[in-house]
Amino acid sequence: MNAGSPPHDADTPLLAVRDLSVRFGALQAVDRVSFAIARGRITSVIGPNGAGKSTLFNLISGAIRPDSGQVLFRGTDVTGRSPNRLLDAGLARSFQITNLFFELPVFENLRLAAQRLEPGWRALLPTQRSAHALRRAEALIARFDLAHKATAAAGALSHGEQRRLEIAIALATQPELLLLDEPTQGMSHGDTAETAALIKSLAGELTILLIEHDVELVMDLSDHVVVMHQGMKLAAGHPAAIRANPKVQAAYFGEAAVA
Repeated sequence: MNAGSPPHDADTPLLAVRDLSVRFGALQAVDRVSFAIARGRITSVIGPNGAGKSTLFNLISGAIRPDSGQVLFRGTDVTGRSPNRLLDAGLARSFQITNLFFELPVFENLRLAAQRLEPGWRALLPTQRSAHALRRAEALIARFDLAHKATAAAGALSHGEQRRLEIAIALATQPELLLLDEPTQGMSHGDTAETAALIKSLAGELTILLIEHDVELVMDLSDHVVVMHQGMKLAAGHPAAIRANPKVQAAYFGEAAVA
């Protein structure tokens, strides 16, 4: 839990989405979606292309304000809060498109992200004097096996390494909830397996909400799966129940193109 986080009831979901909706012109992108996320678990959101998954992430993470509904984090209504305020509260997100300082070294990317850990006025100090940020960056370099690439420019990393660096950056502020938007997109089979193992190793240490197009990966990683179709929640439950659900099979698993 982030420093300064309020105490919570262990039975309270870490994140609860209640009747969340948003419309873009004639398109109802997300339509009254509700679900809850248990602490320390991996929850995945799946669905066909255009189902509203990334829009849902944008609503939860504060990038888009909903037309109606609520987002509750640790029992507190955080609907429409800015991404910066949510990050301070303990909710971090990675993006579908790689988003790094490509010209800066790997270590500097991590240290800059961890700068938010510095208390009060120390956050304004030069990064070289930021003890908390330095320690966090060093820990992440070791955790993600990036020591041999620490001084390399982020743009020189392979695609798989860049995606893993993005996850490390999202963890730099020690969030309680991590949103991962298609973290294995474009990865080789080997990189996908490594990233899946990494994500699984994080479960329990923090809570993860995941969008992922690889169905087998979702079924292997997830404790709970939410299926979206045409902006609505089609089903939710344990991976085995989702795989056996006739409505899910008709709407999703039978399609050649998945998201």
